[in-house]
Amino acid sequence: MADPSTYRPRPGEIPDSPGVYRFRDDHRRVIYVGKAKSLRQRLSSYFQDLTGLHPRTASMVTTAASVEWTVVSTEVEALQLEYSWIKEYDPRFNVKYRDDKSYPSLAVTMNEEFPRAQVMRGPKRKGVRYFGPYAHAWAIRETVDLLLRVFPVRTCSAGVFKRARDVGRPCLLGYIDKCSAPCTGRVTAEEHRALAEEFCDFMAGRTGAYLRRLEQQMREASEAMEYERAGRLRDDIEALRRALEKNAVVLADATDADLIALAEDELEAAVQIFHVRGGRVRGQRGWVTDRVEHVTTADLVESALQQLYGEERGESVPREVLVPALPEPPEPLAEWLGERRGARVSLRVPQRGDKRDLMVTVQRNAQQALALHKTKRASDLTTRSRALEEITEALALDSAPLRIECFDVSHLQGEDVVASMVVFEDGLARKSEYRRFQIKGFSGQDDIRAMHEVVSRRFRRYLREREKTGEWAVEEPEEDTPTSPRTEDGRPRRFAYPPQLVVVDGGQPQVAAARRAMDELGIDDVAVCGLAKRLEEVWLPGEDDPVILPRSSEGLYLLQRVRDEAHRFAIRYQRGKRSQSIRRGPLDAVPGLGETRKKALLKHFGSVKRLRTATVEEICEVPGVGRRTAETVVAALAGARSAPAVNTATGEILED
Repeated sequence: MADPSTYRPRPGEIPDSPGVYRFRDDHRRVIYVGKAKSLRQRLSSYFQDLTGLHPRTASMVTTAASVEWTVVSTEVEALQLEYSWIKEYDPRFNVKYRDDKSYPSLAVTMNEEFPRAQVMRGPKRKGVRYFGPYAHAWAIRETVDLLLRVFPVRTCSAGVFKRARDVGRPCLLGYIDKCSAPCTGRVTAEEHRALAEEFCDFMAGRTGAYLRRLEQQMREASEAMEYERAGRLRDDIEALRRALEKNAVVLADATDADLIALAEDELEAAVQIFHVRGGRVRGQRGWVTDRVEHVTTADLVESALQQLYGEERGESVPREVLVPALPEPPEPLAEWLGERRGARVSLRVPQRGDKRDLMVTVQRNAQQALALHKTKRASDLTTRSRALEEITEALALDSAPLRIECFDVSHLQGEDVVASMVVFEDGLARKSEYRRFQIKGFSGQDDIRAMHEVVSRRFRRYLREREKTGEWAVEEPEEDTPTSPRTEDGRPRRFAYPPQLVVVDGGQPQVAAARRAMDELGIDDVAVCGLAKRLEEVWLPGEDDPVILPRSSEGLYLLQRVRDEAHRFAIRYQRGKRSQSIRRGPLDAVPGLGETRKKALLKHFGSVKRLRTATVEEICEVPGVGRRTAETVVAALAGARSAPAVNTATGEILED
């Protein structure tokens, strides 16, 4: 591990101009490439105190052994050079996009004498018209199969075409009128090229005029009593409309745009792109990237755009690129995209209208992709085993923590203080073992004291159940299954098993509180750690420095997932309690008046205002309300006449 001060440039050496810089390790391998509007300001930020740097940045500067830079004239030149060097060196500390599959496109080989429609992958070829990319090759084949009825262009390979030309007999598609059979001379090369041009025009979005022309021809054939021809045209129109349904119109105008959305957490980000051509979604692609350094959404957008358009030219770069956040400043990136296209490119964040609505759809797909990726990752037995091994090694545990419990405290400005306990066994959530706690008697701002109480209550109940005293906790599980451990009378044993590891949501103070609670109860065989949100640091009891797990560590990913699940469960419980107290009306203060009779009173009188003017005798007419209760209601409403109803959570006056 190198000391950054050993290779820090001397003052005045770094120019105050745009440029690209490279960090190299002691083997002269490039480990990080970055660009800057001011090289002096950017590089100086790397050589501050290591405790002030993000853990991944600190790891990078201590891995590096030297830094060098290249000065350029503009930020656009810096962006171009940064992309070229990232592609050339593949630095380990740069954001890496796992886009390891090539997405298929519908290609029409207009550079051939007899153009062919086919599924094509890989780099773009000169003279070939591309439509897409699509997520699946079968989606292209289904669309082409529908369009061949109207545009019977060639789809066969060169070998099949040559063989049919030699024997003078077309293939099956020629016999069923899904190919114009240029191989046998049924149409000339010029006629077939015109057919391919119409096919390309239709795929490019110029569909309205062609459909109207077919409908006019169908009407003319019907009026001329050419019913068979009219029927064929009708079927052709239906086939084209079905093909359009597969590429549904999402924008009112003939827009060419790419919409990019991101779903991210501290460790990973999912990228989703919708390719809109001619106002229709022509293709979709996406990938998941590891966030190997601390980057913002705007930084991820910039890297994704470089990934998408770094090797694209011409019309492959659309007129509009819609993103969730703009890099600062956005002009160099927009200028770079314009150079790739050869014309101006609009780079912006959609604010309203159809494009904003479509961006919401893209965002939803990104969230689903990230959730699916996490689910697959969590269900992988090998990955879970590696995660448990990494946690065991990092925390110096005697054995793998097969049962992990995590605690989190939640409140709203000190009100409705609750806590949650979630359980993971073998790296998977065990929801039947989840618990929730209601904390009373002190302000919720004291999270340390709340954490001490929750951990104490959990392990006191464990000791009681171990001694079989028959005392039970009042908290209800999120779900109770027949396989849950039970006592002789059939009730679930809710705190029967101790964990190997307790995780708390927080840093050193929360960890100390949890450890103190267990020490007071004599629990010395359960490990404790805390996961702090800000830098994802792992804290251990009595340690002044945290344990830093690599950002790509499966062990950190598992701890983060446990922590996030505890936070979710606590927030869910806290919001439920808050909704119960969100409206406190005058009837809530009437002693002995339950929900059923409150609803009956409001249904009978229509409002609290009318109920206030009612007499005892009128209230007694309500089913289920006796005279004593009616007198209590009248007295309570009379006393509450001058006191408005208040939302206890926010202090808002609800009724005068």
